[in-house]
Order: sequence, then C-alpha cells, then structure tokens
Amino acid sequence: MTTLTNISYLHSRIKQNLETEIIVAGLGYVGNPLAKLLMKHYPRVSGVDPNPKRVEGVGVEAHIDYDYLRTTSVNVVIVCVPTPLSKTHEPDLSYIVSATEDVAQYIIKRAGSPVLVVIESTTYPGTTEELILPILQKVGVLGKDFFLAYSPERLDPGNEEWNIGNTPKIISGVTEDCLTLVEALYEPVVPVVKVSSPKVAEMTKLLENTFRATNVALVNEIAIVCDKLEIDVWEVVKAAATKPFGFMPFRPGPGLGGHCLPVDPQYLAWKLKTLNYNTRFIQTATEINSEMPAYWVSKVQDALNEKQRSIKSESILVLGVGYKPDTDDIRESPALDIIKLLQDKGAVVYYHDPLVKDLSPLLEMKSVADSELNYDGIFGYGAVILATDHSVYFDQVPGILDTLKYPPEHLCVVDTRGVL
Repeated sequence: MTTLTNISYLHSRIKQNLETEIIVAGLGYVGNPLAKLLMKHYPRVSGVDPNPKRVEGVGVEAHIDYDYLRTTSVNVVIVCVPTPLSKTHEPDLSYIVSATEDVAQYIIKRAGSPVLVVIESTTYPGTTEELILPILQKVGVLGKDFFLAYSPERLDPGNEEWNIGNTPKIISGVTEDCLTLVEALYEPVVPVVKVSSPKVAEMTKLLENTFRATNVALVNEIAIVCDKLEIDVWEVVKAAATKPFGFMPFRPGPGLGGHCLPVDPQYLAWKLKTLNYNTRFIQTATEINSEMPAYWVSKVQDALNEKQRSIKSESILVLGVGYKPDTDDIRESPALDIIKLLQDKGAVVYYHDPLVKDLSPLLEMKSVADSELNYDGIFGYGAVILATDHSVYFDQVPGILDTLKYPPEHLCVVDTRGVL
C-alpha cells in the first residue's frame, strides 16, 4: 500500500465501526473506563493487562498478554499504563516502554495492515516523539505501517458531573494524518480538542495538574497561617469564593494524593532540570503539600497534650484512607503518611474506610468493621482524625456526625477536611 492508501484504509476501518478492532493496553483506572466507553460505539474492543484481577473485572474481553492474538487484524492500540516516579523522584517510563515494545513486536510487526497507536499515559513533553516513536520505527515505517498519536487522560474519579464521556479530550498526532485518524477514533464517543503536536498535548496535561497542585499548596499554607492567627480557614475560603471574578476556591486538606497531582508536576520539573532550569514554584508547592500530613499529626498531638496525654500508646482512629472522597484509590494518599507518622510516634492506629478493607502490603493493619463505626465504637478511642470525608460518613452512618462534632470529653477530634 502507498501512504495515501494506508491512511485511507485505516480511516475507513475506523469510520466503519463494526470493522474496527481496538486493543486497550493497561486496564487500570484509565484503561478500564476508556475500554467501556469505546465499547458503546465499537463492538470489537479487548484489553491486555498483566494483572489477573483487572482482567477478571474489566467487563470487556481481556487477557494477561498478547498471546491470544491469532489474527493480524488489529486496527488501533491505546496505551494506558502507569507512569510513576522512581525512588529518586525521576520519571519511571519502564511501563510505557515495555508496552510500546509489546505493541511493536506483537502487533505492528505482524500486522498486514497499518495500525494506529495512541498513547494516553501522562508524561513529560517530548516523550511521544523522542522515546515512543523510535521504538515503533524499529519494526515499521511511520505513515505506512503505523500512525502515532497522543491523547492524555483527563479522569477525575468520583466526579459525578464530569466523566470520561463528556470531558473534552485533547488529541494530537505526530503528523497531520495521525491527527486525522485519532480524531476519527474519538470524535464519535467524546468531544475532542485538537492541538498542533504531541508536545503541546503532553504539556497541556502537566499544566492542568500543576495548576491544581500549586493552588492546593497555596491554600494549605494559608491554612497554617490561619491556624497561627486563630482564624477559621474554611470560613475564609468560603467567604472569598463569593467574589464572582478573580478568585477560584481550593480547599486545604491533609496533602495531595492520587497518581496525577503529586506526580505530574515532578515530570515537568525533571524535564526542566535536563535543560538547566529549576522550577522553583513547583518545588515549593511540593514541599508544602508533602509536609501537610506531619502538620495534621502535630494537631492530634497538640489536642492530646491539652488533655495532659501523650500520643504514645494512644488508640487513634483514622477515618478514610482513599486519597479523595468516595474513591478506593490509595495511591500517594496522604492518609497513609498520617498513619505511618502516628505509628512512628508510638500510637496504636486503627483505620476505617468503606471502600478500602485491606492496606497490605503498604501497611499491615486491620480495618475497623462498618458495624463498629457508631457512638459506642468511637467512644473507645482516644482520638479520631478525619482524613477522607467519604459521603457514607454523613449519609449512612447514624450519629457519626454528632459524635464527631460534639465528642465526649476524653475524645480528641481532628478534621483535616473542614466538614465538621
């Protein structure tokens, strides 16, 4: 096939959705909902993930490797694998490199027709063209054997208004033909926003989350300032939010969690270090957010000291360990840091979370049963710290709000979310 024939063939296959065969590589928090969204329009969607638990619960045809491929009719591969930080806080691209190598060897190399490869994983500007493209070029020709696009995920777990189906999707391509194909793929299922290059798309995602991370850091520092001035920070934020222009409310809390906000700014900071530039604003924001768990533990310690008690050997209940309300995602959750800090100080720590029943292997500790989360159960602790304000605590647990708002004399309550 000529290049013109290749794009025409692939474009027509995507447009004729009954003929489009799509593989989603990585079925976690991004790949799972994306696969389900695509299935509403494309009936031939399958997934690959080395984690058997994800394969079992995804709701689409899924496999732990590419061995199930018996044909070479795959038209689209979408890569949705993690891009975490290494122990030295540098980008760990091992997952995305491995996935790309698998796509090259198992799909593009064996394909009898061109394949569109879409990268969804968050990464630093330049990754798609400088790292992914050369891997694919080892087995095929861009524009002939494969087309390459970048379209960052924009998920917000627990958000009931904006979801994967109605949040506008940034799309980009290494070439105009690549952009045309990724637009044809996504336009039937989600609003799309075209940008000029993968670098712009990569930077857009990092800007979005760096904006949030730095503003959270600002309001977290304001929380500390207000504490020292004996002012209610949540009342201040609520009052400031009445201004109809020039202010966007962010709420203080126990720190940043999830895969995106604590990690994405570090990808940008690392990239700029390779260009001999220090992203001072990001560094300062990271320090403030990282110190918030220790700040809240100090508030527990102060509350106990006021009652002439020590944190050592005290029974303390941590409510909520998900990084945000109404999600079971504990990646980078500040609640875990709070638990570790309390344990380091000698406290006997328990936790309850309606969505997270097991913290191993991160922490070896048992959760409090739902049936024990009542006045009598809470009465047995010396302190309670509300780390994550799951809606179940206010909607389905009788009396817990009153118990935390008006605790018995011996019980110290620390609210990191400003909801009590």
